[in-house]
Amino acid sequence: MVMRVEHEVHQRRKGRNFGILGVLLAFILIVFGVTVAKIQTGGFSEGFDHVARPGMLPVEEESQ
Repeated sequence: MVMRVEHEVHQRRKGRNFGILGVLLAFILIVFGVTVAKIQTGGFSEGFDHVARPGMLPVEEESQ
């Protein structure tokens, strides 16, 4: 079996690839964390689609 030594360029590329992997994973975790936080606090509510909904109108008292 022939043992091959990895070239220096490949070692540097591997290091850069792991760095990019780390940055992408950090970005995914940040987006996921913000999404979970907004769902838990009720940040996603009605009205983002710019449509008037009866549930969002103020309640009017009936006058007799």
